Amino acid sequence: MIGFCLVGAGRIGAIHAANIASLPQARLLCVVDAIAAPAAALAQQYEARHCELDQALADPAVDAVLIASSTDTHVDFIVAAAAAGKAIFCEKPIDLDLPRVRACIAEVERAGTVLALGFNRRFDPGFSALYERLRRGDIGTPEIVSITSRDPQPPPLDYLRRSGGLFMDMMIHDLDMARWLLLEEPCEIYATGSCLVDAAIGEAGDIDTATVILKTASGRLCQISNSRRTSYGYDQRLEVHGSQGMLRAENVTATRLQHYAAGGVVTDPPLHFFLQRYADAYRLELLDFIEAVSQQRPPAVTGEDGLRAQELATAALESLQQGRPLRL
Repeated sequence: MIGFCLVGAGRIGAIHAANIASLPQARLLCVVDAIAAPAAALAQQYEARHCELDQALADPAVDAVLIASSTDTHVDFIVAAAAAGKAIFCEKPIDLDLPRVRACIAEVERAGTVLALGFNRRFDPGFSALYERLRRGDIGTPEIVSITSRDPQPPPLDYLRRSGGLFMDMMIHDLDMARWLLLEEPCEIYATGSCLVDAAIGEAGDIDTATVILKTASGRLCQISNSRRTSYGYDQRLEVHGSQGMLRAENVTATRLQHYAAGGVVTDPPLHFFLQRYADAYRLELLDFIEAVSQQRPPAVTGEDGLRAQELATAALESLQQGRPLRL
């Protein structure tokens, strides 16, 4: 039984709280949030207690800290939890400043504890099945990875202004997936982008439409397509073309029903957004973290993975600003 302290009682925190409560190997003991009312309500819902972080860290029954608070608080919470000897699961990104990320990971390594990052897409059943077949060699050597990730609508402007931008906030998931599926580290990146969805996003200093191309030392390629808008739902697809075939993971729909009629074939649209699309992935990433803590092994997605994805996101922004490919 792993005892959890949850830091952050917002939308993602509530998802994690429900998943902790659903697993027999875990128990939610504490909820910490600067805003007392939602933290107290969430704690009451799962028979936990609302308290301050230092109280939770002093509790020997708390084995792990799950951080689902705002990005600007992550480093301080990670360092405090590591100093207390707690295992740590943190939502992405660790921080918007790479030197702070590197220093934070060094602190965790000195403390000798576990740090897992919330790149939940690796745990999506369709994506993970694709990865296992890729690793098994079912399509030979991977040559082209294609990642499509498009949101149904942009987030609020006040969120965009503090998010770190499209590459750090949205594409960072896809950059992690690129590293995972290429089976090699990228050595070159080229990014281009536009503001096609909402002029206010451009006025806020961001883009809402982007394409990135990554290349590895052996020549493997990955192309990533992002948009902050679709008219048909949350578009999440993967394709890997290899020397002996292709693997593809399509969008998830509410049912597999297809309606055939004179006007054509109609299917359900993709699920609306990430909370629905990746519900299984959120639960499975938590299960991997619990098993890592229990078995004293590294988690499937480490702090180092978080750092590498953030380095790629930072390089993508530099490539966009300079209008040229960058060596990594």
